[in-house]
Amino acid sequence: MHLTKPCGSNSRSSSSSNNSNKGGAIANTFHSSKSSNKMARITRTISPQRHHIHQRSLPHTLLLAVAAIALLQLHNLESVSAQSMMTKNEPMFISRSETFKFITGETIVLPCEVANTDTYVVAWKRGIAILTAGSVKVTPDPRVRLVNGFNLQIREALPTDAGDYICQIATMDPREITHTVEILVPPRIHHISTGGHLQVKKGSSVRIECSATGNPMPNVTWSRKNNILPNGEEKLHSHVLSIENVDRHKGGVYICTANNRVGQPASSQVVLHVLYSPEIAVERPVVFSGEGHEAMLVCIVHGETQPEVIWFKDTMQLDTTERHIMETRGSRHTLIIRKVHPQDFGNYSCVAENQLGKARKTLQLSGKPNVAVFNSPPISQYKDRYNISWAVDSHSPIEEYKLSFRKLPQGHEVVGNAIDSQSSSSSLSSSQSSSSSSQMYGSGLHSHHMGSNIGGVGGAGGVGMGSYAGYGNLMHWGRNDWRNVVLPAIPVSHHYSQGMSYMVRGLDPDQHYEATVQSRNRYGWSDLTNSFVFSTSSNDGPVDLSTFLNHGLSDNEMRDLSVTFYGSSAINRQKLGLLALSSATLILSLVLA
Repeated sequence: MHLTKPCGSNSRSSSSSNNSNKGGAIANTFHSSKSSNKMARITRTISPQRHHIHQRSLPHTLLLAVAAIALLQLHNLESVSAQSMMTKNEPMFISRSETFKFITGETIVLPCEVANTDTYVVAWKRGIAILTAGSVKVTPDPRVRLVNGFNLQIREALPTDAGDYICQIATMDPREITHTVEILVPPRIHHISTGGHLQVKKGSSVRIECSATGNPMPNVTWSRKNNILPNGEEKLHSHVLSIENVDRHKGGVYICTANNRVGQPASSQVVLHVLYSPEIAVERPVVFSGEGHEAMLVCIVHGETQPEVIWFKDTMQLDTTERHIMETRGSRHTLIIRKVHPQDFGNYSCVAENQLGKARKTLQLSGKPNVAVFNSPPISQYKDRYNISWAVDSHSPIEEYKLSFRKLPQGHEVVGNAIDSQSSSSSLSSSQSSSSSSQMYGSGLHSHHMGSNIGGVGGAGGVGMGSYAGYGNLMHWGRNDWRNVVLPAIPVSHHYSQGMSYMVRGLDPDQHYEATVQSRNRYGWSDLTNSFVFSTSSNDGPVDLSTFLNHGLSDNEMRDLSVTFYGSSAINRQKLGLLALSSATLILSLVLA
């Protein structure tokens, strides 16, 4: 009798065998993976467990699900670990993007410090041009190189070097930083419209343009060498200089300056020549001299081009002789006359001529006295009289003086010792020819004696004191009448500086008076002085000398008392002793001492 295994039993065995094979396959799959030892132990443990489950008749699909879940968790763990390792070793920049400024000629250094770039290429680019790749220089520019790693150096910077420079790491998605370079350029003047030299005629208008370059754009200013600009300013902030109505005073050197605070300012100059006809100024219209002395007549002549100067005596052209010497120093033209003769006095003229015209100025060589100068104090010590004095320079002895004085009319303002009025000279000229004026002559001052009436007469050698008839303290005249006194110079002085004093009497207390004086030598009268203003006081000062005249002092003795001497360089006053002493004379001497 044959025993046969039930089909079901064979079927379970086959199924069990198949499940065992599947478990082995899963185990082999785990063993072939790149898992850790721990995960391998987990895999080996799963197979018995699955076998145990099989023995308990659990569905084999449950075993596959558990294995799949474990495998997925292991894969996720490995992925996270790999990404963490990659993040720690990825390439990166230490430098940051910046803007740099360099002056032309300097060395440019642009930083590019990187990390973790061992397997990557670091390159420098400018636009689409590659400058370096790794440690290899690509650009043919000899000024470019890498220094201290990947820092980019450019020697002798040029304005064309300005722009953006990119340092790049060649990853799948390239990483980069950008440096911006600005080149600072010192100022440079590249154009002046006149070319540095300009000639114009007097009365013309001038426009000069000055153009400059640089980075940043420079400021342009105009100035004038050793002078201010025609508009009165020291500087003009503009690239255009305009000058209207040019004359010789506006000529000179004008300077254009450009400055942008980079390096040194740039400057360029323009020389402006003004062409004009001669212009003449005389140093002294009247030159005073004397026989045997030397005289110098000077004309200051300007002109462009340089004029030719000729000297004339009246209408006769002068040539250089032993006594006539003509000198030229710059614009100063001098006619020197040595050992002056009487016939040398007269009118001279200097004539200057160039291509644009001619000019003439007249001078006078005079032997007359200079204009006198008053030297007495402006306020009298007395209320009714004033001792007026003056000095005059003359190469020839003074022969006489003419003193004119009057009470200051109402409405005349006193400024210092002068009068702020133009009517004084004209009123003096008219009054001298009018019958209302009174004229006294020093030669007749000693013929009468009336109480305490005193006049003063003197000269360069001395001052004589005497009385004149009919006036004295009782003298009165019209409000604006001038009084003229002609005073002979006694004794005659041969000093260059000469002088005179005169006691004006019969004045009103606390009043203003004005006076003028003229001097005459053998060649004629000098010009009038400007009006001199003096004042009387409200009260008398020292003892009145006129009281002593009533006690027997003669005119001659009084004249000898007040003699005044004038030296050649200064006026020195000395009192002479009395020629005839009496008791009254002795008392007067003690009072004066």
